[in-house]
Amino acid sequence: MAVSANRLELLQIADAVAREKSIPREVVLESMEDALQRAARSRYGQETEVRAEINPKTGEIRFSRLLLVVDQVENNATQIAMEDARKKNPAAQVGDWIAETLPPFEYGRIPAQAAKQVIVQKVREAERDRQYEEYKDRIGEVINGLVKRVEYGNVIVDLGRSEAIIRRDELIPREMFRPGDRVRAYVYDVRREQRGPQIFLSRTHPQFMAKLFAQEVPEIYDGIIEVKSVARDPGSRAKIAVVSRDSSIDPVGACVGMRGSRVQAVVNELQGEKIDIIPWSVDAATFIVNALQPAEVVKVVLDEDSARIEVVVPDDQLSLAIGRRGQNVRLASQLTGWDIDILTEAEESERRQKEFQERTTAFMQALDVDEVVGQLLASEGFRSVEELAYVETAELANIEGFDEETAEEIQNRARDHLARIEGELDARRLELGVADELKEIPGMTLPIMVKLGENDVKNIEDLAGCATDDLSGWTERKDGDTVKHSGFLDGIEISRDEAEALIMASRVKAGWIEAPVEPEQAPEA
Repeated sequence: MAVSANRLELLQIADAVAREKSIPREVVLESMEDALQRAARSRYGQETEVRAEINPKTGEIRFSRLLLVVDQVENNATQIAMEDARKKNPAAQVGDWIAETLPPFEYGRIPAQAAKQVIVQKVREAERDRQYEEYKDRIGEVINGLVKRVEYGNVIVDLGRSEAIIRRDELIPREMFRPGDRVRAYVYDVRREQRGPQIFLSRTHPQFMAKLFAQEVPEIYDGIIEVKSVARDPGSRAKIAVVSRDSSIDPVGACVGMRGSRVQAVVNELQGEKIDIIPWSVDAATFIVNALQPAEVVKVVLDEDSARIEVVVPDDQLSLAIGRRGQNVRLASQLTGWDIDILTEAEESERRQKEFQERTTAFMQALDVDEVVGQLLASEGFRSVEELAYVETAELANIEGFDEETAEEIQNRARDHLARIEGELDARRLELGVADELKEIPGMTLPIMVKLGENDVKNIEDLAGCATDDLSGWTERKDGDTVKHSGFLDGIEISRDEAEALIMASRVKAGWIEAPVEPEQAPEA
């Protein structure tokens, strides 16, 4: 009866540990078997291959020794001769393992202590694996927990069967938690580390707000309304862009709720953070105008190549558009992904006048005409001498005060000016040592060749070794500000795609790569 009681107690312990740690019962039994094997090796010798098995139904423990079948025995503890092996198993071959039953034995204090350490370690590893597997797929979810303790501003959260951490910089400013407080946060990362899985929570992450709206607004949860983007200044102000897939449902009204009940629930969770709900639009200009609310916008000018936009607002709306410490325009920029420059109507008018005067002066100097003619050309929308040189003569002749003879004379002077500039550029190219072979690259111009020469790019191989960023420059965000790094071709109107095409054509010319094969056209019937 004593043996049966011990066996039953062993299984009860395994069940209790598995239940408490939320790990499979089989894992606990395996850790016990491993601990028994180590204890048995201390009894029979460390070199002995001992196996312990626990019957999961009866709790019976069986020990066996594994022996390797060999032709000539060198170690009796680990090997067995072929003849002896054939007595136990007639089908035994060299290289097989033969199991030999071992008698039970009494544990000493030291083997028992070592076995306990093995079981604790194995159970702890299984518990950590379970925690990692449980939470690694929950990144992007909002979870609830109880504050366990606060250490150096970091909040340790008890999730029931695991612990998580909200670091100090992931808490909303001026937010205080005490042990026992309930907290809701966003799971943004789960890492497997040496001391166990680390679950990182955040209350400042933009997606935390999106998930809170999904909980409060059934239309977002059902997919009728989609949250396109979120920008937050945690604890102060936020903007969220929404769009409805059903034209009969107003996305902004649905998010606000009856008397503001839905948005107020999110505001309360975020410690009073003011939220602007913006209707998203596929048109970038419309979306940016909406994002700058509550400021009124008079005019926008898009530059799609550099993802910049100029916004003109009334003089009395400038401070409202920029916001306190630039908050409104910064959040609008984060929300839309565009760099936004804000000008007043007075500044924009002054800039237009300055550009008009610069074009007038350029026409006067290039064409050797008086100020009245230069102003006429600038007011008609001509921006450069190149436009004048290659425009239809009739278009120039239609300008009030011009006739066909005057138009031809202006075009001749424009072409002479361009020829003179081209000659100067070619002379500069030769002075820099830029090879003639670069002229054969499609899209190559003399101004580009001069710029390349000034940056020590003088032949096909030099150009082929360049990257697109080298030619066009690049931008990066540092501390919330956009930093522009200049390229070789700054000052020349050329897109990144055109710069990349120059580089690829030079690599084909240099023999580095093969020219792309154009798809064959189907023969006409």
